[in-house]
Amino acid sequence: MNATSANDRGRPTIVLIAVCLAVLTLPASLTGASVALPRIGVDLHAGYAPLQWVVNSYNLAFACSMLACGSAADIMGRKRLFVAGLALFSLSSAVSVLTSDIIVLDVVRALAGVGAAAVMTAGSAILATTFEGAAQARAFAILGSAAGAGLALGPSTAGLLVDTFGWRGVFASHLVVMVLVAAAVPMMRESRDPAAVRFDWPGIAAFTLGLLLLMLGVVQGPQWGWSSAGTVLLLAAATVLMTLFVVAELRQARPMFDLGLFGQPRFLAASLVPLSLSFGFVCLVVLLPAYLTGARGMSVGRAGYTMMLLTLPVLVVPLVVSNLVRRGVSTRLVLTLSMLVAAGGAAWLTIIDQDIAVVALIGPLFLIGTGMGMTAGLVDGLAITSVRPEQAGTAAGMFNTVRLASEAVAIAAMGALVLDVTRGRISAGLPGTPIPPGGADAAAIANKAVSGNPAGAADGLTGTSRTDFLDLLTHSYTHGFHVLLWVLVGIGAATAVVLNLLLRPREATTTVEQVEPVTVAVDA
Repeated sequence: MNATSANDRGRPTIVLIAVCLAVLTLPASLTGASVALPRIGVDLHAGYAPLQWVVNSYNLAFACSMLACGSAADIMGRKRLFVAGLALFSLSSAVSVLTSDIIVLDVVRALAGVGAAAVMTAGSAILATTFEGAAQARAFAILGSAAGAGLALGPSTAGLLVDTFGWRGVFASHLVVMVLVAAAVPMMRESRDPAAVRFDWPGIAAFTLGLLLLMLGVVQGPQWGWSSAGTVLLLAAATVLMTLFVVAELRQARPMFDLGLFGQPRFLAASLVPLSLSFGFVCLVVLLPAYLTGARGMSVGRAGYTMMLLTLPVLVVPLVVSNLVRRGVSTRLVLTLSMLVAAGGAAWLTIIDQDIAVVALIGPLFLIGTGMGMTAGLVDGLAITSVRPEQAGTAAGMFNTVRLASEAVAIAAMGALVLDVTRGRISAGLPGTPIPPGGADAAAIANKAVSGNPAGAADGLTGTSRTDFLDLLTHSYTHGFHVLLWVLVGIGAATAVVLNLLLRPREATTTVEQVEPVTVAVDA
């Protein structure tokens, strides 16, 4: 009897650890793969577009599958979907380790994204049914911190793995972690939503296809041309489908995406934070390693270590912030300052160029990471506790959908921006620069430069001709990166103003100030 009671007390903590470990791995799979891209490209002889889909296919499938997986968890069972997601993610990781074909890698990365969505949505729902009240709010705050830690640890751990085992070691590490998580599955209880009896197929189809077409349009825009018929058609179709999605959800008695929650200022504010940081932090985690290897000439491993300047604050700052919030510092002040700090770091980072010393990057990267760290866990708690208790599951699903969809769009859009600006600068400089034997195709040259392999675009050139050509590429790439950073500054500053307005004092009965995003042992 006593043994059983002890097991019951320990079960929620083990479930929390397992779900958080899984959720930590999911964003690490995104940021870790981005560090490995230059080595993957060389090893698999991949061009820019298929190489970028190693990241984009995972992120796109992850974001597009969130709503469908949320409905599946309610109808089929949270534990069952969690196990299915673990199996799919693990199998996809295993194939990623073994394949030598870039197209196969792109496909299985998309399947891994679907598995990740199942793990994320089912894991969140499992926590919502395992914990209650204040314990539930703490569990979601810890879950948010785990997701932030995954983003933070992905680049540095991937750099170490690539240097030690090659790029396949990154995907092998994901497989190992998921096997460990599977060991805790017997401790999880099955649950369903009795009121959820059918899938919202119109909403699922409109959202999934709309986001897919939007991403395709953004990714292919620089390749096809923004005014090309294909790009315009993709973006127009995406707009129509997203409009149909809104209409479909407004007509549902039990919508899977309750748009009415956005009418609550605190929930809207919580949703804007990850949207802004998708541009100000996440896209830098993905795009900066390629710049460091391509324009700065760093090795993949050293680029991963350098990224620790950006990501380490995400592991430390949340603890400081939780103490400040517990002592009475307002959420409004913390979140507003977080946006300004991230924007200030992005403005400072515009000093970056192909010759800058790593030590000069400490200040700006630390500031951007601090801005992200100030929100980790805190904003998750705000999203959950800003709605009625019976809406907690819906709020968690919507919040994660907004987070992932904004990350997918931000990475694709900012990558397209850098590529477009870089290509324009290269095209303007080619007439006065030695041209490789392959010809003066500015688009192809920019693709290689932005994928972290400018030297590959200079094949056939030697001596001063090669030096001049590489100077054009690195200066053009740097200009593109500077434009990106100024866009991030504007987004961060604008978000700070909006958050300050949305979070004006209007105290709810349960506020995030009562949530301490720290790891604690709690009973269900």
